[in-house]
Amino acid sequence: MSVAVATRTTLAACQGVEVVYGAGPARVVALAGVDLSVPEGDHLALLGRSGSGKTTLLHALGGLIVPTAGKVLLRGEPLSSLDAAARGAARAGAIGYVFQGSNLLPNLSAWENVAFADSVARTEGEKRRRDLGPDALLQLVGLADRGEALPAELSGGEGQRVAIARALVQQPDLLLCDEPTGHLDSDTGERILDLVEALRDELGFALVVATHDADVAARAERTSELADGSIVEESSA
Repeated sequence: MSVAVATRTTLAACQGVEVVYGAGPARVVALAGVDLSVPEGDHLALLGRSGSGKTTLLHALGGLIVPTAGKVLLRGEPLSSLDAAARGAARAGAIGYVFQGSNLLPNLSAWENVAFADSVARTEGEKRRRDLGPDALLQLVGLADRGEALPAELSGGEGQRVAIARALVQQPDLLLCDEPTGHLDSDTGERILDLVEALRDELGFALVVATHDADVAARAERTSELADGSIVEESSA
């Protein structure tokens, strides 16, 4: 049973976030004063067509870009006002990211891709709730027997599973997924969503998925629909 959002502690939030690219005739407002709250354990979909601002909002929420105006908070502390190094440290152990493409390092095997991310995380001295190394993570995503395969030898779904395992080395409180099924066929996409949601139930992270697909958004507890850089509608399951 889902816990009411009002009873949960806010994990991440955007307050009046604006993102503007360019100037003069080339000026583009990607986000126009967005307010958004993500409680612990939440499952939120950001729904919108290409160019609506959903990916930019995901990047701002994850500290990958700095807003032109407004604030991004992580556990109540300012994230967007920090320099790049401090933002990276704040994200470590708190936020994982899965991109539309798997973005795996092509010359490393599936196991090595996860192990590399794991070594970086350990170098940064993250505190971990449990010790999940590459073998355990590949087991979690159903690829225990594919660790030696290079990215070119993996199917699209397998590559995305490795990307999910890589994102989970941080054991994040918040997992951000940008169109995680956008390059997959419908059956494979369904299996990827089933996997991410099962891992959320098991590991307890909040999940925010940016998607253009209303069927994907319908799987979430809450949906925020974006158009022209603004949230135009919010709904709950």
